[in-house]
Amino acid sequence: MSDPEAPDEAERTTIRTGRAFEQTYRLDAAEAGRFLIDLGEQLRDGDDLTIATDEWELPFAFGEPVELEVDFDGVGDPELEIELELPGRPDERAPDVE
Repeated sequence: MSDPEAPDEAERTTIRTGRAFEQTYRLDAAEAGRFLIDLGEQLRDGDDLTIATDEWELPFAFGEPVELEVDFDGVGDPELEIELELPGRPDERAPDVE
């Protein structure tokens, strides 16, 4: 059963090329893990992914190679940073050679 107070997909803002967007979340490890598993499954199964909330959705067609960076800082308060950078897939095709 849907929540009558929640916006439906038609009311979501779609984040498109030509726009800058950033959103930060503070999650517990289990919720972050769920997100990473879902993201990983989309990466594994195709070359398009969509990240969405009740308010917005961000569809993205990605290309290769995917850049993965692991950064560990063990000085002071130890911190591990994992960054994934997905290049956009170009939507243009090469000109014809005649």
